Amino acid sequence: MTTLKRTPLFEQYAEAGARTIDFGGWDLPVQFSSIKEEHEAVRTQAGLFDVSHMGEVEVKGENALIYLQKMMTNDVSKLVDNQAQYTAMCYENGGTVDDLLIYRKSEHDYLLVINASNIDKDVDWLKQHLIDGVEVTNVSDDMAQLAIQGPKAEEILQSLTKTNLNEIRFFRFQDEVNVAGVSSLVSRTGYTGEDGFEIYCSSTDAVTLWKEILEAGAEAGLVPCGLGSRDTLRFEAKLPLYGQELTSEISPLEAGIGFAVKLTKDENFIGKEALKKQKEEGLKRKLVGVEMIDKGIPRTGYEVFVNEERVGFVTTGTQSPTLKKNVGLAIIDKKFTEVGTEVYIQVRKKRLKAEVTQTPFYKRPKA
Repeated sequence: MTTLKRTPLFEQYAEAGARTIDFGGWDLPVQFSSIKEEHEAVRTQAGLFDVSHMGEVEVKGENALIYLQKMMTNDVSKLVDNQAQYTAMCYENGGTVDDLLIYRKSEHDYLLVINASNIDKDVDWLKQHLIDGVEVTNVSDDMAQLAIQGPKAEEILQSLTKTNLNEIRFFRFQDEVNVAGVSSLVSRTGYTGEDGFEIYCSSTDAVTLWKEILEAGAEAGLVPCGLGSRDTLRFEAKLPLYGQELTSEISPLEAGIGFAVKLTKDENFIGKEALKKQKEEGLKRKLVGVEMIDKGIPRTGYEVFVNEERVGFVTTGTQSPTLKKNVGLAIIDKKFTEVGTEVYIQVRKKRLKAEVTQTPFYKRPKA
């Protein structure tokens, strides 16, 4: 039997009433109270997630920028110190190795945050393409990551630090911030569609930070949250999940993250030619939203039909806790992607009516 990996916070899960599951080889909480309650808390108040299973990789050296420009689809040269960037790594054929965040600490010092299920694969990929003057170090075991998300996230976290969090703008970060006595990298990023912060610290400090944040946020309605609500939250905001919206067979362009693919940058990144060809010839398929008209939920992997023709498949689907509707994301043939197009989803033995709808399903109200 394979032993599941555990984050430094595993012992805290039981105390908070969590139900854990095997998630890509990790023993992680799917929920603490209920997925709907946790989802609602993040949309209206705040939620705290343990995301210490995510991978962290340091890229350092005098040629770090040249190397990252070769590896990444986005233009890493646009980053300034204390800025983060969303990007992807691709295979030569344009398929996706992973989607990730890059944090620029200095010109020669970057931190990559990668998906938990891809840590070994990504590190191997990065090392396969190493150039002189660059060091790649997997520091995943040494780091923990917590995410506090929701409209009250800043107010709660501010009570634990003297650093003015209001000065950390979206996709910016500050390193060595004292949060409840713990030295942390605090980043205004997240995976929920809400305002909030991702906090990186030493794995030995994770329990202290977890307890302090939960205590500080109790009166404001902060709750611990699991993977279930993390998935419904990111899904409503149309934030892709690797293994579903992005895979080695699905390119960043097809998945709707073309904003993170800079085909005009001078450097030839891996997969550039294939992606350029995809764009020039026109995408044959793309990611769209679908809303069920008939009663049923479009689950991952369900096939999509127009008349008798199979035109695609569902990547993620659920009953949206915010919209109270059965909706999904699906990769389908380009000619059927216009909003309002009628499609059918194969739900077990029945084909149920749905229609292509606008995405994202949820947008945070402007303050």
